Amino acid sequence: MNDQNESRLHSTSSLFPLVFFRSTTNNMKTPESVLKKQATQEKLAAAAAAAAKAAAAKAEADAAKFEANSKKYDEEYEAAQKLAVDNRRKAKADGGFFVPAEPKLALVIRIRGIIGVSPKAKKVMQLFRLRQLHNATFVKLNEATIRMLRLIEPYVTYGYPTRATVKKLVYKRGFGKINKQRIPIATNAVIAEGLGDTGIECAADLINEIYTVGPNFKKANNFLWPFKLSNPKGGFSSKTKLLHFMEGGEAGARGEEINKLVAKMI
Repeated sequence: MNDQNESRLHSTSSLFPLVFFRSTTNNMKTPESVLKKQATQEKLAAAAAAAAKAAAAKAEADAAKFEANSKKYDEEYEAAQKLAVDNRRKAKADGGFFVPAEPKLALVIRIRGIIGVSPKAKKVMQLFRLRQLHNATFVKLNEATIRMLRLIEPYVTYGYPTRATVKKLVYKRGFGKINKQRIPIATNAVIAEGLGDTGIECAADLINEIYTVGPNFKKANNFLWPFKLSNPKGGFSSKTKLLHFMEGGEAGARGEEINKLVAKMI
């Protein structure tokens, strides 16, 4: 029996000779293309890490700078408010009257549609970028704009916004114009991209430029897309909407009462 198995083994080995392979893995060289690819990937990874580190450092520095700017604007506003109160008290103590400076900024809100609008009034509203119902824009007050506002009084309401109102509008309904596109102001990067050449780099800079009507007010105002407000809570009365505000209606100048209306429409 064993002799038969051995004979079978010899016959099988003669038909299929055993071949032994020597491992040459240690002697193979890495292809040049693979080495180049690895070197390129290492360079890209190092560049990406350096860029991420630089971006993080810049973001940290910008955050500190923007916070300092915001604090500075708050202190300036509080100082101006305190000065106005002191002047008013002094004038009262002296038996006189304190006359504050004329407002330089107005917020205009369109409250009527296109029906019955005269061509001249329609052109003025286009200049103010009030193309839709409940659109709102900031307007720098001077002799020309005051005359234009009086021309469109039946179709709009306007007044003098406070700093808090300007801040709410920018934060809650603010959209910027970049490459003719309506981009939400979700980060300061949007403001820096649109107004970086003017030194306005964050929301605090933008709010201060608008409220104080600074030297770059025109660029800052054009950067802001017209605010799209909602219908006020409770709505406008159909009986008084066409009347002037001084007659118990909604249209025309309403002074500082515009801030209460904006609070209902944001």
